[in-house]
Amino acid sequence: MSEIVIDRVGKAFEIDGKSVPALVDVSLRFEAGGFYALIGPSGCGKSTLLRLIADILAPTDGVITIGGQPPGVARRQHEIGFVFQEASLLPWRSVIDNIELPLEIAGGPVGDRPRPESLVRLVGLSGFENAKPAQLSGGMQQRVSIARALALRPKVLLLDEPFGALDEITRQRMNLELLRIWQETGTTAVLVTHTIGEAVFMADAVHVLAARPGRLVDTIEVDLPRPRRLALMQTPEFNRLENRVRAALFGDELAETADG
Repeated sequence: MSEIVIDRVGKAFEIDGKSVPALVDVSLRFEAGGFYALIGPSGCGKSTLLRLIADILAPTDGVITIGGQPPGVARRQHEIGFVFQEASLLPWRSVIDNIELPLEIAGGPVGDRPRPESLVRLVGLSGFENAKPAQLSGGMQQRVSIARALALRPKVLLLDEPFGALDEITRQRMNLELLRIWQETGTTAVLVTHTIGEAVFMADAVHVLAARPGRLVDTIEVDLPRPRRLALMQTPEFNRLENRVRAALFGDELAETADG
């Protein structure tokens, strides 16, 4: 497990010869072993922030550390797992061969890294080891993607809208599965989502970003007990937290609607 510290981070992109800010002065702390959600409108820099943590991009301003070290160190030590919205599996490889890919790139199993067979069981795909991606549902493909991200036993798991393309029933089932996997592996997890209920249900804290340029506007601590069950979403406590996130996202618009 590793703590992630984001200290006054900004990111700008060069577009048509001009510097366009995507993130401005973002400071966050993700405690080791916690589960955190980033939510905000499209274009607020949520995915950009994940890529900065993963060392896919470099910040223009500020500093990010993972376990007290730069993200590049964590990346080179294979301590970061990344799950994208699209599973991006190699279609000619079986489930287990897709899961083994990071091990092949890293030069094979090292230390106490899990065997691919145990990861198949962890994500609930026993019996599908030899199936090709085209033979799997969207939810099953994302299970493979999660298993692949865990192949090198990362200390940090970054999830960029991993269930965004799934139907609501499958999405809620996958939320439960992801929580189970997170609790079994003990990683520090950061989830990007556009769904308020998903953010509240999954996270220890929900960080709300505003767009143009992306900046942190609020943090809502989620004081709901674990393990979590879907029945929790019907409780007044859950609705209260949803409303707090909604107010942070749409504060002025909600006030105008209420007045109108």
